[in-house]
Amino acid sequence: MLEGTHNFRDTGGMPLTGGGATRPGVLFRSDALGALTPAGLAALADTPIGVVVDFRTPAERAMAPDLLPDGRPFQVVELSILEGAMSGMAQDLMRSGATDPALLAQAMAHLPTLGELYVGMLQHGATAFAEVARLIAASTDDAPTAVLVHCTAGKDRTGVATALMLEAVGADRAAVVADYAASETNLAGPWADAMLATVERMGAPLTPGLRELVTGTPAAAIAHALAWIDAEHGGAEGYLRSGGLTDAELAALRARLAA
Repeated sequence: MLEGTHNFRDTGGMPLTGGGATRPGVLFRSDALGALTPAGLAALADTPIGVVVDFRTPAERAMAPDLLPDGRPFQVVELSILEGAMSGMAQDLMRSGATDPALLAQAMAHLPTLGELYVGMLQHGATAFAEVARLIAASTDDAPTAVLVHCTAGKDRTGVATALMLEAVGADRAAVVADYAASETNLAGPWADAMLATVERMGAPLTPGLRELVTGTPAAAIAHALAWIDAEHGGAEGYLRSGGLTDAELAALRARLAA
């Protein structure tokens, strides 16, 4: 864990369906990096990470800019994905009439489930997710070029992206789902409490559905997204091809991430 984050981890060591495991030190995932402490910055500088993929919207970045070490270069790749942005969801609720209880209740009744949110993300994000795969495939052990993907919480946009990469290289699906679900435990406590307090200040009732959207990572949500990928594209490989990833790039991704 990097000090100042809540949901940082290496995706290495995940079992592959054909034997072996995903390679450590290649793909990392995290929540936002805006609260890194000096110790966290020093620890990040000591990792093989050289590429930081930020899925947040420009508004999210402006509210909480990432902190990165000064001692060596990092390539920052901004791939904004709206679905999963709580700032956007908050704005939508306010535009729906957050000061009017009846209008707010109506807006709350039409909130998507996490699984629905992820399908919408996948429908619009194939090009962005293919670019993540391309960056991982291009990384090497010769320089700090490992890839860190993050959004605000590191659970939704980051969770879908990570699941896609792991599925594409043949990671065991149960392990992929378990990795996704771990975010809820990692975010529990101060981070989740602060986010829920923010929602309450907006005047939104903390229904079970809204709590899940803000802080949850139920296994059923990512399973729903993966089932959609299977049905529509025949799996993660087909989905990434739909975003422009070539067969050669897919092979390079497997060679890089699957030990």
